[in-house]
Amino acid sequence: MADSNGTAKTAESRARGIRATGRRRKGPTRRRRALTITLCTLTSVVLLGGAGLGYVYFKLNGNLKGVDINAALGHDRPKNVDDGSMDILVMGSDSRAGKNGEYGKDEGGARSDTAMIVHVYKGRKKASVVSVPRDTMIKRPDCIKDGKDVPGARRAMFNTAFEVGGPACAVKTVESISGVRMDHFVEVDFTGFKKLIDALGGVDITTSKAIDDDHSHLHLKPGKHNLNGEQSLGLVRTRHGVPGGDGSDLGRIQLQQAFIKALMNQVKNVGVLTNPTKLYDIADTATRAITTDTELNSVSELTGLAKSLGNIGSENIDMVTLPVTYDPANPDRVVPLEKKSEQVWDALRLDKAIPKSAIKGSAGDQGGTDKYVK
Repeated sequence: MADSNGTAKTAESRARGIRATGRRRKGPTRRRRALTITLCTLTSVVLLGGAGLGYVYFKLNGNLKGVDINAALGHDRPKNVDDGSMDILVMGSDSRAGKNGEYGKDEGGARSDTAMIVHVYKGRKKASVVSVPRDTMIKRPDCIKDGKDVPGARRAMFNTAFEVGGPACAVKTVESISGVRMDHFVEVDFTGFKKLIDALGGVDITTSKAIDDDHSHLHLKPGKHNLNGEQSLGLVRTRHGVPGGDGSDLGRIQLQQAFIKALMNQVKNVGVLTNPTKLYDIADTATRAITTDTELNSVSELTGLAKSLGNIGSENIDMVTLPVTYDPANPDRVVPLEKKSEQVWDALRLDKAIPKSAIKGSAGDQGGTDKYVK
């Protein structure tokens, strides 16, 4: 993924303690369910690195799992533009295997329950996050999984890419619809998410109206709450029982985004600087919870990324949903609004802010469920 000067740049970056990885090597990103987990992971690792705990490095490295996205996709990808920005695909897995079986029947595959493209701008002081509804109908490209061809489809739900082709196919699908090269990939599953929230001591939120959803087993009265891992998972999975919601994935996305903002703000006050035991527990839990691309699956790489993300707060993140409308062929699905979606992708490619005009009129901007949680 390096350009003609890649070797020199990499050596220089390593000398600074930050490895230049990905298309836009100096910038990072973050947001939403899995993205927040990434943030916690990176922050914890940075602090541990400052303590110089060699054993801890070794232990945490052993927790991490990596997928070689670059080798799987080869050279048929969007241009690798080294302009100081960065794009990361962050996904939440809805696999029902193992301990996740309590959330539904294991059908032998995992789909992307959450998908976000996180764009960190040059200078690493702000970011934009584009949530892709899992029920979005797209053209899925041909993929390869475990050495076997996985045929594409002219019309498929976005989240099937992860199910049939794994992380590499999910990345290829995002790149094919956006024209934006993904520098990194991060995935987290249900169980890892719950454990991380519990390790953090829960997340404080305020609901302005009651949330009652038997599907996600979440029942909250209006007021302030400290959500544990199970309750937090229920909130980010909730589609029903939310005032103002339409029971669709679009309303759930807005809840997820509101939750992430609350979690990001709380991480700042978790007290890990003065509590080494808590710090280690968070770092250990977080590194067990995630799967990354092979360029990020080491403590040193995550440390470098964390340092470059340090100036981005929740107030500096613009979160949007991919502009969509309900599918005329199936009202339970959505399809991208092509011109508006292209405005979004153009902004990311050019490292510019996403224009408000791109989101106006999109079904994803009309759920209104975010105003019930803060």
